Amino acid sequence: MTQILSQGFLPFEHEPYSNFSDETVAQKQRAAFDEVRRRYVGQTFPLFIGGQEVEGEGTFTVTNPATGEALWHFQNVTPEQRDAAVAAAKSAFESWQHSDPFQRASIFKRAAQLLRARRAEFNAVMTLENGKNWAEADGEVAESVDHFEVFARETLRWAEGKPVYPMPDEHVTMHYEPLGVVVTISPWNFPSAIPLGMGLGALAAGNTVVWKPASETPLSSWLMIELLFEAGLPRNTIQFLTGSDEVLGDALVDHKDVRMIAFTGSREIGCRIYERAAKVQPGQKWLKRVMAEMGGKDATVVCADADLDAAALGIAQAAFGYSGQKCSACSRAIVEDSVYDEVLEKVLAHARKLRAGLPEDNADYGPVIHQGSAERIRSYLDAGKQSARLLLGGDFEAGSPVVPPTIFGEVESSDPLFQEEIFGPVLTFTRARDWQHAIELANDSDYGLTGSFYSLDPAKIAEARRRFHVGNLYVNRKCTGAMSGTHAFGGYGMSGTNAKVGGPDYLFWFLQTKTTAQKY
Repeated sequence: MTQILSQGFLPFEHEPYSNFSDETVAQKQRAAFDEVRRRYVGQTFPLFIGGQEVEGEGTFTVTNPATGEALWHFQNVTPEQRDAAVAAAKSAFESWQHSDPFQRASIFKRAAQLLRARRAEFNAVMTLENGKNWAEADGEVAESVDHFEVFARETLRWAEGKPVYPMPDEHVTMHYEPLGVVVTISPWNFPSAIPLGMGLGALAAGNTVVWKPASETPLSSWLMIELLFEAGLPRNTIQFLTGSDEVLGDALVDHKDVRMIAFTGSREIGCRIYERAAKVQPGQKWLKRVMAEMGGKDATVVCADADLDAAALGIAQAAFGYSGQKCSACSRAIVEDSVYDEVLEKVLAHARKLRAGLPEDNADYGPVIHQGSAERIRSYLDAGKQSARLLLGGDFEAGSPVVPPTIFGEVESSDPLFQEEIFGPVLTFTRARDWQHAIELANDSDYGLTGSFYSLDPAKIAEARRRFHVGNLYVNRKCTGAMSGTHAFGGYGMSGTNAKVGGPDYLFWFLQTKTTAQKY
């Protein structure tokens, strides 16, 4: 029956991006900012525990990173409420694990329709919370629509099970069952698409979720959960918790009733979660599963025979979009020596055209997420001025969260600029003797998330496909902009566990396999 139902949806198509050059579309987006301010600024939002809206112990304020404006307020959960949330998720799992996969898929389809209708609103909330301009926010909300559509289809596909080789005297099936309570811990830079992808993976498989958003961007998550409830998701299947890391960090990871942790964030925290989750707690009846995405140090290789204009544009877009605050951002340009100077000048020309301003006004770039991030980036810039050749940027006003596009040339592979994730608009240029040396340099990293390879030579491309050690390799295009359902996203090495969100095997991370043999 499920096999028939899974064929009932129309073929998947990616949600198109909004055309903000159309004044009607642009005006709708401007009006959405006014409406968001009218409806949400100054409001206090609750926790969701056991299907109920709950107040915590005091609140914290979310601010606009571009202006410092106080936006809205969220609860500080208590340790008792945290444990009650895990207990509620465990209780809800008893029924949700047996829910009809078609009904789960139908909820996701309805949620996609609801999100399409509120797209400008969600764009505006995200821009105010984390400083994305219109295009960056809209791209993420479009990805969230795609997630709903993709996971609706994947829910049904995985419910079908897999065929096995038959026995002459037995009926044998292999199917998949959910795990239990899944904790999702998400970052501020993609506050809609990343937690939604992890949360939908859990829910689609029949698990329940304890959803912890980043404290910088909780409304982007809260509205998404409300939208799921409106679409028909039972309110006890998601527990929404905000507050301090002291309450929501180690204790959630260690909790004996948590079956899995899905995490996206820093290498430091990801490794800590991986280590702590490996310890079996008293009363725990399983080995916890950890899915982690921990960033990147992504390289673009440019061969001498490449389309240099396309390569330069791709490098600039991937390096400086959203001020480089993407795990997939290009932070290393590795260029064959014979075209190094030409590519560098082309990238510099693109970067010099970028203009700072308010994200709400759709400026090319705005602030990094907060002052602490700006100061951390500044420390890399100060050190880089001593070890490499500063070509653009490198300075910004003390106390300002706006970091201009910065480019260093003649960067050695041993330099921290080359090796360490800076998470800002900082791009390094490194010379390669030849295209093979360029691949070696690209692989000289603890990380392995995304990479780009520009060449028109089929033999070189074939070699790059074999040797370029990343989870997402893009040939003759930029290394950012993965599309759910098409570019299954996840990396190697210290970039994480290679769980490929938006891909055909992602739900397996949230499932366990059961084989049943019945003798005739």
